[in-house]
Amino acid sequence: MDLPKEKVTVDANIVSQQELYDQVFQLVVKAPEVAALAEAGQFVQLRILNSNCLLRRPVGIAAADKEKGTVAFIYRVVGKGTKAISELKAGDTINVLGPLGHGFDTAAKKPLIVGGGMGLSPVLFYAATMQGKADVLMGGKTCGELFWQELFAGKVQDIFCTTDDGSLGTKGFTTTLLPELLAKKDYDIVVACGPEIMMKGIAKIAKEHGVRCQVSLEKRMGCGLGACLSCSIDTTDGKRKKVCKDGPVFEAGEVFA
Repeated sequence: MDLPKEKVTVDANIVSQQELYDQVFQLVVKAPEVAALAEAGQFVQLRILNSNCLLRRPVGIAAADKEKGTVAFIYRVVGKGTKAISELKAGDTINVLGPLGHGFDTAAKKPLIVGGGMGLSPVLFYAATMQGKADVLMGGKTCGELFWQELFAGKVQDIFCTTDDGSLGTKGFTTTLLPELLAKKDYDIVVACGPEIMMKGIAKIAKEHGVRCQVSLEKRMGCGLGACLSCSIDTTDGKRKKVCKDGPVFEAGEVFA
């Protein structure tokens, strides 16, 4: 199969692998070709060489350094494939296919990033791309899950936090604090990634405040190239689209009524 335009497949050397939090890892690879093409919101498909894991694993791009030629991914161990990836060490090799999909709009003047759980990984790249223009609203169950604060520090202006148990920031969900932030500040776009129920709530609130909203969807993907149809979704206009090829970033109104 021919690769889509501006996509590459490379065997990349692993620069580092570290556990950031309970079963959450950061993987950094040397892949200059991918780093040069990567845009915030895109993802790659990883394949472990010499492994029983036949299918590639889709992982959002958390950072790309064009000068160093490195690409970083932050992922949670949830099954056999991600467990195998987490066991790789610096100096090992992993095959990278990407960058894939469409990313976020980077033309906004004052974005508000909203993320929950591992949804904060792809929007971390967006925060760096916006060079301090954005604010971020992050949510987690407890304060420990918001280790992301350190990663976003220096990349955004303000960091707002919510926790289910009230151990950090506002007690509640991101949707608890979002209306207040949209009412007080002049954001021209909300960029969201996280659990679908969270993004639906965010999209609804953004619409009520007249603010454009983009969401990054996560679906099971077999190929990442639009061929296997495993990530097809219904859109609000009745058309079928593929998350891997038409997304993963969509205008909220395309996917949430």
